[in-house]
Amino acid sequence: MLSMPDLNTQLIHHPYHPPEGFGAITVPVHKASTVIFPSVQALRARDWTHESGYSYGLAGTPTSFILEERIATLEGGRYCALAPSGLAALTLVDMAFLSAGDEVLIPDNAYGPKKAFAEHELKNWGIGCIFYDPMNPADLAARLTPRTRLVWLEAAGSITLEYPDLPALVSAVKGYAPQHPRGIITALDNTWGAGIAFCAFDMGVDVSVQALTKYPSGGADVLMGSVVTRDRTLHHQVLKCHGRLGLGVAANDIELVLRGLPSTGLRYAAQDATTRALALWLHTLPYFDRVLHPALPDSPGHLFWRRDCKGAACLVSLAFKPQYSQDQVDRFCDGLQLFKIGHSWAGPMSLCATYQAASIRSQPSPYRGVLVRLSIGLEAVEDLKADLLQGLQKM
Repeated sequence: MLSMPDLNTQLIHHPYHPPEGFGAITVPVHKASTVIFPSVQALRARDWTHESGYSYGLAGTPTSFILEERIATLEGGRYCALAPSGLAALTLVDMAFLSAGDEVLIPDNAYGPKKAFAEHELKNWGIGCIFYDPMNPADLAARLTPRTRLVWLEAAGSITLEYPDLPALVSAVKGYAPQHPRGIITALDNTWGAGIAFCAFDMGVDVSVQALTKYPSGGADVLMGSVVTRDRTLHHQVLKCHGRLGLGVAANDIELVLRGLPSTGLRYAAQDATTRALALWLHTLPYFDRVLHPALPDSPGHLFWRRDCKGAACLVSLAFKPQYSQDQVDRFCDGLQLFKIGHSWAGPMSLCATYQAASIRSQPSPYRGVLVRLSIGLEAVEDLKADLLQGLQKM
Protein backbone atom coordinates (compact mmCIF):
# COMPACT_ATOMS: atom_id res chain seq x y z
CA MET A 1 0.00 0.00 0.00
CA LEU A 2 1.41 3.40 -0.98
CA SER A 3 1.94 5.92 1.78
CA MET A 4 0.01 9.20 1.61
CA PRO A 5 1.23 10.68 -1.71
CA ASP A 6 2.22 14.23 -2.45
CA LEU A 7 -0.64 16.74 -2.85
CA ASN A 8 -0.02 17.02 -6.61
CA THR A 9 -0.28 13.24 -6.92
CA GLN A 10 -3.51 13.25 -4.90
CA LEU A 11 -5.03 15.80 -7.27
CA ILE A 12 -4.28 13.55 -10.25
CA HIS A 13 -5.29 10.25 -8.60
CA HIS A 14 -8.20 11.52 -6.55
CA PRO A 15 -10.45 8.71 -5.25
CA TYR A 16 -13.77 10.53 -5.49
CA HIS A 17 -16.25 9.46 -8.18
CA PRO A 18 -19.65 11.16 -8.45
CA PRO A 19 -22.70 8.96 -7.92
CA GLU A 20 -24.34 7.41 -10.97
CA GLY A 21 -27.87 8.18 -12.08
CA PHE A 22 -27.59 11.88 -13.00
CA GLY A 23 -30.11 12.60 -15.75
CA ALA A 24 -30.18 15.66 -18.00
CA ILE A 25 -31.33 16.63 -21.48
CA THR A 26 -27.81 17.50 -22.60
CA VAL A 27 -25.22 14.82 -23.33
CA PRO A 28 -22.13 14.75 -21.07
CA VAL A 29 -18.96 15.95 -22.78
CA HIS A 30 -16.17 13.39 -22.41
CA LYS A 31 -12.75 14.77 -23.33
CA ALA A 32 -10.05 12.15 -23.59
CA SER A 33 -6.98 11.12 -25.50
CA THR A 34 -5.91 8.37 -23.06
CA VAL A 35 -8.46 5.77 -21.99
CA ILE A 36 -7.83 3.80 -18.79
CA PHE A 37 -8.14 -0.01 -18.74
CA PRO A 38 -8.75 -2.10 -15.62
CA SER A 39 -6.07 -4.64 -16.60
CA VAL A 40 -3.50 -5.58 -19.25
CA GLN A 41 -5.82 -8.33 -20.44
CA ALA A 42 -8.62 -5.82 -20.93
CA LEU A 43 -6.33 -3.60 -23.00
CA ARG A 44 -5.25 -6.51 -25.20
CA ALA A 45 -8.83 -7.68 -25.70
CA ARG A 46 -10.30 -4.30 -26.66
CA ASP A 47 -11.28 -3.97 -30.37
CA TRP A 48 -11.12 -0.29 -31.30
CA THR A 49 -13.29 -0.83 -34.40
CA HIS A 50 -16.26 -1.97 -32.29
CA GLU A 51 -18.35 0.43 -30.26
CA SER A 52 -18.66 -1.96 -27.32
CA GLY A 53 -15.77 -0.24 -25.52
CA TYR A 54 -13.16 2.50 -25.63
CA SER A 55 -9.50 2.25 -26.57
CA TYR A 56 -8.20 5.76 -27.33
CA GLY A 57 -9.69 9.20 -27.85
CA LEU A 58 -9.38 9.08 -31.65
CA ALA A 59 -11.40 5.85 -31.70
CA GLY A 60 -14.29 7.47 -29.85
CA THR A 61 -15.69 8.52 -26.51
CA PRO A 62 -19.25 8.23 -25.10
CA THR A 63 -19.92 11.70 -26.53
CA SER A 64 -18.81 10.87 -30.08
CA PHE A 65 -20.56 7.50 -30.05
CA ILE A 66 -23.84 9.23 -29.16
CA LEU A 67 -23.54 11.69 -32.04
CA GLU A 68 -22.61 8.91 -34.47
CA GLU A 69 -25.68 6.92 -33.49
CA ARG A 70 -27.97 9.95 -33.87
CA ILE A 71 -26.55 10.96 -37.26
CA ALA A 72 -26.96 7.36 -38.47
CA THR A 73 -30.61 7.55 -37.39
CA LEU A 74 -31.07 10.93 -39.12
CA GLU A 75 -29.71 9.47 -42.37
CA GLY A 76 -31.61 6.19 -42.12
CA GLY A 77 -28.30 4.28 -41.87
CA ARG A 78 -26.70 1.95 -39.31
CA TYR A 79 -23.07 3.03 -38.99
CA CYS A 80 -21.41 6.46 -38.83
CA ALA A 81 -17.88 7.85 -38.72
CA LEU A 82 -17.19 11.51 -37.87
CA ALA A 83 -14.62 13.69 -39.63
CA PRO A 84 -13.21 17.18 -38.87
CA SER A 85 -15.16 18.82 -41.73
CA GLY A 86 -17.54 18.03 -44.56
CA LEU A 87 -14.67 18.10 -47.05
CA ALA A 88 -12.66 15.76 -44.81
CA ALA A 89 -15.59 13.33 -44.85
CA LEU A 90 -15.73 13.45 -48.66
CA THR A 91 -12.01 12.86 -49.07
CA LEU A 92 -12.09 10.10 -46.43
CA VAL A 93 -14.50 8.14 -48.64
CA ASP A 94 -12.14 8.56 -51.63
CA MET A 95 -9.15 7.36 -49.65
CA ALA A 96 -11.02 4.44 -48.05
CA PHE A 97 -12.24 2.93 -51.32
CA LEU A 98 -9.84 4.00 -54.11
CA SER A 99 -6.43 2.60 -55.06
CA ALA A 100 -3.92 3.36 -57.82
CA GLY A 101 -5.38 2.28 -61.15
CA ASP A 102 -9.00 2.87 -60.10
CA GLU A 103 -11.31 5.51 -61.54
CA VAL A 104 -13.81 7.72 -59.74
CA LEU A 105 -16.77 9.31 -61.52
CA ILE A 106 -17.95 12.69 -60.23
CA PRO A 107 -20.94 14.81 -61.33
CA ASP A 108 -19.84 17.92 -63.14
CA ASN A 109 -21.92 20.08 -60.77
CA ALA A 110 -20.34 18.63 -57.61
CA TYR A 111 -18.88 20.68 -54.75
CA GLY A 112 -15.82 22.50 -56.10
CA PRO A 113 -13.22 21.55 -53.44
CA LYS A 114 -14.23 17.90 -53.79
CA LYS A 115 -13.57 18.09 -57.55
CA ALA A 116 -10.23 19.82 -56.90
CA PHE A 117 -9.12 16.99 -54.57
CA ALA A 118 -9.87 14.48 -57.32
CA GLU A 119 -8.10 16.51 -59.99
CA HIS A 120 -4.95 16.97 -57.92
CA GLU A 121 -4.33 14.51 -55.08
CA LEU A 122 -6.21 11.55 -56.56
CA LYS A 123 -4.62 11.98 -59.98
CA ASN A 124 -1.18 12.29 -58.34
CA TRP A 125 -1.87 8.95 -56.63
CA GLY A 126 -2.65 7.24 -59.95
CA ILE A 127 -6.44 7.37 -59.64
CA GLY A 128 -8.42 8.46 -62.68
CA CYS A 129 -11.07 11.17 -62.36
CA ILE A 130 -13.93 11.50 -64.85
CA PHE A 131 -16.76 14.06 -64.74
CA TYR A 132 -20.20 13.12 -65.99
CA ASP A 133 -23.47 14.94 -66.70
CA PRO A 134 -25.65 14.23 -63.64
CA MET A 135 -28.82 15.13 -65.54
CA ASN A 136 -28.19 12.36 -68.07
CA PRO A 137 -28.04 8.81 -66.62
CA ALA A 138 -27.03 7.53 -70.06
CA ASP A 139 -23.90 9.71 -69.91
CA LEU A 140 -22.98 8.15 -66.57
CA ALA A 141 -23.63 4.64 -67.89
CA ALA A 142 -21.42 5.29 -70.92
CA ARG A 143 -18.48 6.31 -68.73
CA LEU A 144 -18.45 3.21 -66.49
CA THR A 145 -15.48 0.90 -67.12
CA PRO A 146 -13.80 -2.05 -65.34
CA ARG A 147 -11.57 0.57 -63.66
CA THR A 148 -14.53 2.40 -62.11
CA ARG A 149 -14.55 1.78 -58.36
CA LEU A 150 -16.52 4.73 -56.93
CA VAL A 151 -19.34 6.89 -58.33
CA TRP A 152 -20.19 10.14 -56.56
CA LEU A 153 -23.68 11.64 -56.60
CA GLU A 154 -24.86 15.04 -55.43
CA ALA A 155 -28.41 16.33 -54.97
CA ALA A 156 -29.01 19.12 -55.58
CA GLY A 157 -25.94 20.17 -57.57
CA SER A 158 -23.56 22.69 -56.06
CA ILE A 159 -24.33 26.35 -56.88
CA THR A 160 -26.67 25.69 -59.83
CA LEU A 161 -28.99 23.36 -57.86
CA GLU A 162 -29.98 20.96 -60.63
CA TYR A 163 -31.84 18.03 -59.08
CA PRO A 164 -30.87 14.70 -60.68
CA ASP A 165 -32.82 11.49 -61.14
CA LEU A 166 -31.01 9.73 -58.29
CA PRO A 167 -32.72 6.32 -58.70
CA ALA A 168 -31.86 6.29 -62.41
CA LEU A 169 -28.21 7.19 -61.73
CA VAL A 170 -27.92 4.48 -59.08
CA SER A 171 -29.64 2.01 -61.39
CA ALA A 172 -27.11 2.76 -64.13
CA VAL A 173 -24.29 1.90 -61.73
CA LYS A 174 -25.96 -1.20 -60.31
CA GLY A 175 -26.75 -2.41 -63.80
CA TYR A 176 -23.08 -2.34 -64.72
CA ALA A 177 -21.71 -3.56 -61.38
CA PRO A 178 -22.25 -7.33 -61.98
CA GLN A 179 -19.74 -7.10 -64.84
CA HIS A 180 -17.21 -5.42 -62.54
CA PRO A 181 -14.50 -7.56 -60.89
CA ARG A 182 -14.89 -5.83 -57.48
CA GLY A 183 -18.21 -4.02 -57.74
CA ILE A 184 -18.82 -0.26 -57.75
CA ILE A 185 -19.64 1.83 -54.69
CA THR A 186 -22.07 4.75 -54.90
CA ALA A 187 -21.58 7.68 -52.53
CA LEU A 188 -23.84 10.71 -52.15
CA ASP A 189 -23.02 14.17 -50.84
CA ASN A 190 -26.27 14.50 -48.89
CA THR A 191 -25.58 17.83 -47.17
CA TRP A 192 -28.44 19.56 -49.02
CA GLY A 193 -30.96 16.82 -48.21
CA ALA A 194 -29.62 16.49 -44.64
CA GLY A 195 -31.46 13.19 -44.15
CA ILE A 196 -34.72 15.19 -44.12
CA ALA A 197 -35.61 15.83 -47.77
CA PHE A 198 -35.16 12.14 -48.64
CA CYS A 199 -33.42 8.98 -47.39
CA ALA A 200 -30.31 8.27 -49.45
CA PHE A 201 -30.39 4.55 -48.72
CA ASP A 202 -33.94 4.22 -49.95
CA MET A 203 -32.56 5.49 -53.27
CA GLY A 204 -30.07 2.61 -53.34
CA VAL A 205 -26.99 4.64 -52.34
CA ASP A 206 -24.21 2.77 -50.50
CA VAL A 207 -22.62 5.67 -48.59
CA SER A 208 -24.09 9.02 -47.51
CA VAL A 209 -21.88 11.96 -46.55
CA GLN A 210 -22.92 15.17 -44.82
CA ALA A 211 -21.21 18.37 -43.79
CA LEU A 212 -22.56 18.53 -40.24
CA THR A 213 -21.27 22.10 -40.41
CA LYS A 214 -24.55 22.93 -42.13
CA TYR A 215 -27.96 21.74 -40.93
CA PRO A 216 -27.17 19.45 -37.97
CA SER A 217 -25.10 22.23 -36.35
CA GLY A 218 -27.14 25.21 -37.56
CA GLY A 219 -25.07 27.75 -35.66
CA ALA A 220 -22.38 28.65 -38.24
CA ASP A 221 -19.75 27.89 -35.60
CA VAL A 222 -18.70 24.24 -36.10
CA LEU A 223 -16.77 22.31 -38.75
CA MET A 224 -17.60 18.60 -38.92
CA GLY A 225 -18.60 15.86 -41.36
CA SER A 226 -20.07 12.37 -41.27
CA VAL A 227 -19.90 9.19 -43.35
CA VAL A 228 -22.92 6.91 -42.92
CA THR A 229 -23.56 3.43 -44.31
CA ARG A 230 -25.91 0.50 -43.79
CA ASP A 231 -23.18 -1.98 -44.74
CA ARG A 232 -20.85 -3.11 -41.95
CA THR A 233 -18.05 -4.09 -44.37
CA LEU A 234 -18.05 -0.66 -46.01
CA HIS A 235 -18.17 0.99 -42.58
CA HIS A 236 -15.10 -0.94 -41.43
CA GLN A 237 -13.21 0.11 -44.57
CA VAL A 238 -14.04 3.72 -43.76
CA LEU A 239 -13.27 3.28 -40.06
CA LYS A 240 -9.86 1.67 -40.63
CA CYS A 241 -8.84 4.40 -43.09
CA HIS A 242 -10.16 6.96 -40.59
CA GLY A 243 -7.90 5.45 -37.91
CA ARG A 244 -4.83 5.31 -40.14
CA LEU A 245 -5.30 8.97 -41.04
CA GLY A 246 -5.66 9.92 -37.36
CA LEU A 247 -8.84 11.89 -37.93
CA GLY A 248 -10.50 13.24 -34.82
CA VAL A 249 -13.22 15.69 -33.81
CA ALA A 250 -13.19 17.82 -30.67
CA ALA A 251 -15.56 16.95 -27.85
CA ASN A 252 -16.77 20.53 -27.55
CA ASP A 253 -17.59 20.60 -31.27
CA ILE A 254 -19.56 17.37 -30.86
CA GLU A 255 -21.40 19.02 -27.98
CA LEU A 256 -22.44 21.91 -30.24
CA VAL A 257 -23.73 19.59 -32.98
CA LEU A 258 -25.63 17.53 -30.40
CA ARG A 259 -27.20 20.76 -29.14
CA GLY A 260 -28.30 21.79 -32.64
CA LEU A 261 -29.45 18.36 -33.79
CA PRO A 262 -32.91 18.27 -32.12
CA SER A 263 -34.00 21.43 -33.95
CA THR A 264 -32.67 20.32 -37.37
CA GLY A 265 -36.10 19.43 -38.74
CA LEU A 266 -37.68 22.66 -37.49
CA ARG A 267 -34.94 24.83 -38.94
CA TYR A 268 -34.94 22.94 -42.23
CA ALA A 269 -38.69 23.44 -42.61
CA ALA A 270 -38.57 27.13 -41.63
CA GLN A 271 -35.70 27.98 -43.99
CA ASP A 272 -37.25 25.88 -46.75
CA ALA A 273 -40.52 27.82 -46.49
CA THR A 274 -38.79 31.21 -46.55
CA THR A 275 -36.56 30.18 -49.46
CA ARG A 276 -39.50 29.00 -51.56
CA ALA A 277 -41.35 32.26 -50.93
CA LEU A 278 -38.30 34.27 -51.97
CA ALA A 279 -37.64 32.08 -55.03
CA LEU A 280 -41.21 32.57 -56.28
CA TRP A 281 -40.94 36.33 -55.77
CA LEU A 282 -37.48 36.60 -57.37
CA HIS A 283 -38.82 34.66 -60.34
CA THR A 284 -41.12 37.59 -61.15
CA LEU A 285 -38.31 40.19 -61.29
CA PRO A 286 -36.73 41.29 -64.58
CA TYR A 287 -33.05 40.95 -63.60
CA PHE A 288 -32.53 37.22 -64.06
CA ASP A 289 -32.26 34.69 -66.87
CA ARG A 290 -33.13 31.95 -64.39
CA VAL A 291 -33.94 31.61 -60.72
CA LEU A 292 -32.58 28.21 -59.71
CA HIS A 293 -34.44 26.37 -56.97
CA PRO A 294 -35.68 22.76 -57.30
CA ALA A 295 -39.23 23.65 -56.24
CA LEU A 296 -39.64 26.06 -59.18
CA PRO A 297 -41.26 24.30 -62.16
CA ASP A 298 -38.64 25.57 -64.64
CA SER A 299 -35.62 24.71 -62.48
CA PRO A 300 -33.62 21.75 -63.89
CA GLY A 301 -34.77 18.46 -62.42
CA HIS A 302 -37.93 19.86 -60.81
CA LEU A 303 -39.96 16.76 -61.69
CA PHE A 304 -37.40 14.47 -60.03
CA TRP A 305 -37.35 16.70 -56.94
CA ARG A 306 -41.16 16.68 -56.77
CA ARG A 307 -41.23 12.88 -57.07
CA ASP A 308 -38.50 12.10 -54.53
CA CYS A 309 -38.27 14.91 -51.96
CA LYS A 310 -40.11 16.22 -48.93
CA GLY A 311 -38.10 19.46 -48.71
CA ALA A 312 -35.87 21.84 -50.63
CA ALA A 313 -33.32 23.32 -48.19
CA CYS A 314 -32.32 26.97 -47.94
CA LEU A 315 -30.40 27.68 -51.16
CA VAL A 316 -31.51 29.63 -54.23
CA SER A 317 -29.24 30.79 -57.05
CA LEU A 318 -29.73 33.74 -59.36
CA ALA A 319 -28.46 33.61 -62.95
CA PHE A 320 -28.30 37.29 -63.90
CA LYS A 321 -29.07 38.40 -67.44
CA PRO A 322 -25.85 38.84 -69.44
CA GLN A 323 -26.26 42.62 -69.70
CA TYR A 324 -25.39 42.89 -66.01
CA SER A 325 -21.61 42.99 -65.57
CA GLN A 326 -19.63 41.46 -62.73
CA ASP A 327 -19.14 44.97 -61.31
CA GLN A 328 -22.88 45.57 -61.29
CA VAL A 329 -23.59 42.26 -59.60
CA ASP A 330 -20.83 43.00 -57.08
CA ARG A 331 -22.58 46.30 -56.29
CA PHE A 332 -25.78 44.36 -55.69
CA CYS A 333 -24.04 42.05 -53.21
CA ASP A 334 -22.09 44.85 -51.53
CA GLY A 335 -25.30 46.87 -51.16
CA LEU A 336 -27.16 44.19 -49.24
CA GLN A 337 -27.56 44.84 -45.54
CA LEU A 338 -29.16 41.73 -44.04
CA PHE A 339 -27.45 39.33 -46.44
CA LYS A 340 -23.77 39.09 -45.56
CA ILE A 341 -21.07 38.03 -48.01
CA GLY A 342 -19.65 34.64 -47.10
CA HIS A 343 -19.47 30.93 -47.76
CA SER A 344 -21.44 28.09 -46.19
CA TRP A 345 -25.17 27.91 -45.48
CA ALA A 346 -27.90 26.63 -43.13
CA GLY A 347 -26.91 29.03 -40.36
CA PRO A 348 -29.15 31.66 -38.77
CA MET A 349 -27.92 34.54 -40.97
CA SER A 350 -28.59 34.93 -44.69
CA LEU A 351 -25.53 34.93 -46.97
CA CYS A 352 -24.62 35.60 -50.59
CA ALA A 353 -21.66 34.75 -52.83
CA THR A 354 -20.93 35.29 -56.54
CA TYR A 355 -19.66 32.79 -59.11
CA GLN A 356 -18.71 32.83 -62.78
CA ALA A 357 -20.73 30.06 -64.41
CA ALA A 358 -18.01 29.15 -66.92
CA SER A 359 -15.38 28.64 -64.20
CA ILE A 360 -17.23 26.09 -62.05
CA ARG A 361 -17.99 23.44 -64.71
CA SER A 362 -15.87 21.39 -67.12
CA GLN A 363 -18.81 21.20 -69.54
CA PRO A 364 -20.25 24.37 -71.15
CA SER A 365 -22.58 26.21 -68.81
CA PRO A 366 -26.13 27.03 -69.95
CA TYR A 367 -25.95 30.24 -67.90
CA ARG A 368 -24.38 33.21 -69.64
CA GLY A 369 -24.22 35.77 -66.85
CA VAL A 370 -22.95 36.02 -63.31
CA LEU A 371 -24.36 33.63 -60.70
CA VAL A 372 -25.22 34.63 -57.15
CA ARG A 373 -26.04 31.95 -54.60
CA LEU A 374 -28.21 33.02 -51.70
CA SER A 375 -28.31 31.08 -48.45
CA ILE A 376 -31.50 31.93 -46.60
CA GLY A 377 -31.30 32.20 -42.83
CA LEU A 378 -33.93 32.61 -40.16
CA GLU A 379 -34.84 36.25 -40.78
CA ALA A 380 -38.39 37.30 -41.67
CA VAL A 381 -39.21 36.85 -45.35
CA GLU A 382 -40.50 40.41 -45.86
CA ASP A 383 -37.29 41.85 -44.43
CA LEU A 384 -35.21 39.74 -46.80
CA LYS A 385 -37.37 40.80 -49.78
CA ALA A 386 -36.86 44.46 -48.89
CA ASP A 387 -33.10 43.97 -48.61
CA LEU A 388 -32.84 42.18 -51.97
CA LEU A 389 -34.94 44.84 -53.69
CA GLN A 390 -32.87 47.74 -52.41
CA GLY A 391 -29.69 45.88 -53.39
CA LEU A 392 -30.94 45.25 -56.92
CA GLN A 393 -31.81 48.93 -57.28
CA LYS A 394 -28.17 49.81 -56.58
CA MET A 395 -26.94 47.98 -59.68
